[in-house]
Formats: sequence, C-alpha cells, structure tokens
Amino acid sequence: MKRKILSLLLAALTLVTVLAACRNEAPTPGADSGAGNAAPAPDNSPAQTPDDDAQPSGEDAGTASSGENDVSQPTEENYDGRLVFDHAMELSYAKCFSLDYYKGGYKLASLSDGTKILVVPENMSVPADAPEDAIVLRQPVSNIMVSSTPVTSLINAIGALDAISLTTYDADSWYIDEVKEAILDGSLTYVGDYKAPDYEQITAAGTALAIYSAMLTEDVAAQLDALGVDVVLDCSAQEEHPLARVEWAKLYGAIFNKEAEAEEVFNTQAAFVDEIAKAENTGKTVAIFYITSNGSLYARNADDYMAKMVDLAGGRYALPDVGAGESGTAKMELEAFYDGTKDADYIIYIWSVGGKPETVDAFLERAGILADMKAVREGNVWCTTPDFFQIQDTIGSMVNDIHLMLTSDGSEDSFTYLWRLK
Repeated sequence: MKRKILSLLLAALTLVTVLAACRNEAPTPGADSGAGNAAPAPDNSPAQTPDDDAQPSGEDAGTASSGENDVSQPTEENYDGRLVFDHAMELSYAKCFSLDYYKGGYKLASLSDGTKILVVPENMSVPADAPEDAIVLRQPVSNIMVSSTPVTSLINAIGALDAISLTTYDADSWYIDEVKEAILDGSLTYVGDYKAPDYEQITAAGTALAIYSAMLTEDVAAQLDALGVDVVLDCSAQEEHPLARVEWAKLYGAIFNKEAEAEEVFNTQAAFVDEIAKAENTGKTVAIFYITSNGSLYARNADDYMAKMVDLAGGRYALPDVGAGESGTAKMELEAFYDGTKDADYIIYIWSVGGKPETVDAFLERAGILADMKAVREGNVWCTTPDFFQIQDTIGSMVNDIHLMLTSDGSEDSFTYLWRLK
C-alpha cells in the first residue's frame, strides 16, 4: 500500500514539472509563429559596436593605439646630399633659362649660354650627383656684385637688394631711389666702372659671385676668374618677348628664396599687357631713335624689344624693315631715316643718350630735317624718362604708357615713363 502511494506522488510531480516547462516555452498570445515577424525578446545588455572587441577603452585603448603608430608611422625621407627631382618652374615667356626644383629644397637653373647654377639650401650639403660644372650657391646668398642696372632693378623689386654689396655704377648714375640711397648710406659699394672694376676692393669684400650683362669683357672675366669669383651672365636681353625680361625675376626669386615676390612682380606687369590685348590695334605708327652729339642717328631695330613693346601697346613700329630679326639699334643716315618715318604718327626719343633736349626746338637743333615729320608738326614728340633703361621690372607699365600715348589726349599726369616735348 505504501509503495502504491509513493508511485502516485512521483507521477504527479512529473506531470507538474512537464506542464510548467510547456508554459514557459509557449508563444506570446496573439503572436504570429512566422520566423520573419517573431518579436525579439528584450535585451538589457549594454550596447556594443562591431569594433568594440578591436578597440579597448581607457588605458588599454591608448596603449594599443600607440603601439600601432609605432609600427605604421612612416619616417620622413632625408634628401640631404641627394638630387631627387620634384618639379620644374612654370614660365610664360622666358626661353633663356629654366629651373628645376628638387626634394629637400635644392634648385638647379640652366641658362641659354650653358651656365648651370645649383642652389643649396641652408644647412644642406652639396649633392654628390650635382653637375660638375655648376656654380654652387649656398643659401642665404649674399655679398654679391651686380654689374647690370636691369638685373639690380629686378633684385630690388623682389626685396633682395640687401644681398648686393658691390656695384659698378656710382650714385649719380642711378635713377632707382633705393639703390642710390644704399650707395649713399654705405650698404652698397661702388667698385669702379664695369670695364675696369677695382679688383682689390672686390677681393677685400670677399665676394664670390658677380652677375654681369652681355657687356662683360674678356679681360674682366679672366680677372674675376683668377680671383675665384664665379660670373653669371644675365641673358634676359636675348629674350624675344618683352615680358620675358620681367620673368627673369623668377630666377633671382629662386636664388634668394623670394619666389612669391617674383611671381607678384611678373603677374602685375603681365596684367597690363593682357588688358591692352583686349582692345583693337590702333594702327598708329611710332618711330624710336636717338641722335648723338656728333649727329649720328640710331634707330631701334624692327625686332628689338622696344619695337615689340609698340606692337603690344596697340601700335606699329614705323621701320619694319630696319634690322629685321635683330635687337638693339641700327645706325641710319638722316635722309634715309626721314624717308622711312616722315609719316609716323609718333616719335619716342631716347632722351638719356640723345642729348637730353628739353624742348622741341632743342631736339631739332640736332637734325633740322626732322621738322617736317608728321609727328613733329602735330606735337607728338615724346621722350623716355631717365630711368627707362635702368628699370626692367616695370616693362608692362611702360607698354601701358605707350598705349596711353596712342589712345589718350596726352595728359602727362597719367604717364610714368614717357613725357612730351613742347
């Protein structure tokens, strides 16, 4: 009997356990049994991003991140003593020089006469693979001699005049105020004429670089070479386009680390020419010349940069067949010049080397035959200012003056580099 009762109790307990289990597994009333719409059970566990396992927080995170940086952070490459090409300087008009930039700040210029200039950044060594014949300039470049007024004007325009310590033109020869003042205050020293400079002064100054124009004579070049002075010939006068002469400011900008200033100088002058190019050509003709004290007349050649400046200004040069293909000037007989220019609308007289006349009458004292020229009869005899041939950094502004001469009423208040003889 006891065994029977015990069996019944065990069966009842088993039944209760089964029913309880079935109740816990039963779906929520009203829920669909499809898997796609099953309501998820609430999850009260902390939210966790997919990357939580890979990116520990707190101190562990900092340690792990630091470890990654130590492994993956690239080290900066050292270009000291190596020439690794980076890019070439962009030039708009200049053809007589080019300049390449290399990693680490090295620069290599090549001039049309074959000269190479290697600019070495401060605290960097000369690359072993540098051209053997290159002139090496270590920055900062200073204490140089410049025997060219146009080059000095470019260097002054980019704010590097203090790099020049010697000049072959005295204070009275200069029309650039900053240069004249530098000579007078002693920061720029006159060392004699460019044909016969004072070599003892050059040696005492410790100058290692001289920049000359094409007027450098062979004997001066030989003397400077014997003193260990490197000579760079500025070839800007050989450029075809007038604005290319201004663009040489970029070469000097690279030498003195004044690239931004040089770019601004060039862009300012190019803007004058670009604006004038929007207007129609006036068709008016211009003769450019001067007469020496002994009566010799020199006219600008047809392919000289001044003749091209007339074209850029919206005019035409009056002597298109004189010295075609050449720059500079051509000596002409007065009668031949008169025959070719008697109908020219304007005269631009090179005042600084032509006797410096102050009136039309003084101008005609040198060549009375010119009185019958159209330009003289109509009062269109214009002169260049004394600084016209010293300043190369403002050629665009000079072109603009010629354009104003051709198109305006001639009010002298608006001119900078030209003035009218009366």
